[in-house]
Amino acid sequence: MEIGILFRIAAVGILVAVLNQILLRAGREETAMMTTLAGLVLVLFWVIEYIGTLFETIRTLFQL
Repeated sequence: MEIGILFRIAAVGILVAVLNQILLRAGREETAMMTTLAGLVLVLFWVIEYIGTLFETIRTLFQL
């Protein structure tokens, strides 16, 4: 696993947390929720390949 992806995930998490707080203070709860969901979807797209590799490794390990 690349170490760079961990830094990207951390950067997105920090950015989403800051944007969430700013939008909540401005009274934009719906936009804050959409920003949080967009960050989650972005990170899930990044790690979906690693999750697939994990399942393949488990399948070959247990010979399923």
